[in-house]
Amino acid sequence: MDRIASELNIELVDLAEHRMSSYDYDHLNRDDDFEPLMERVLAHDQIIFATPIYWYAVSPAMKVLLDRISDLLELPELLPAGRRLRGKNAYVVCTSSSDEPSVAFTEAFRETFAYLGMHFGGVAHVNCQNGYLPAVHDAEALRFAAVVRKAAQAR
Repeated sequence: MDRIASELNIELVDLAEHRMSSYDYDHLNRDDDFEPLMERVLAHDQIIFATPIYWYAVSPAMKVLLDRISDLLELPELLPAGRRLRGKNAYVVCTSSSDEPSVAFTEAFRETFAYLGMHFGGVAHVNCQNGYLPAVHDAEALRFAAVVRKAAQAR
């Protein structure tokens, strides 16, 4: 993701640096970092969700973020923020020890973005079993950055 971020000159958000509680049906977790983080995210028309793939699934931190988006759909005072997701371009950047992300992994994002009214812009995936190798992986990062850049120019 660092290579893509530098190519696009975009801000990276490390979810591990934010205090976000798991989804709570009673919404007793409103004092964590989720709402301020989402205000920053919602300021952009294109959103890249980046995560390693663990057993065909997103990282725990990404799972919490995706689950908490429900807050934007359930709490009346946050519903206007949730509606701001509609029409945004959403992308996925992922790494794993496989040559391709699993269909289940990518479909979970496709379904989530469709439910939120977001446009699925694509996936960048690299096999990082031996770490990130610029000579091997930079081509995919540059290809993906070009896709995001082209979509931004079209908006």
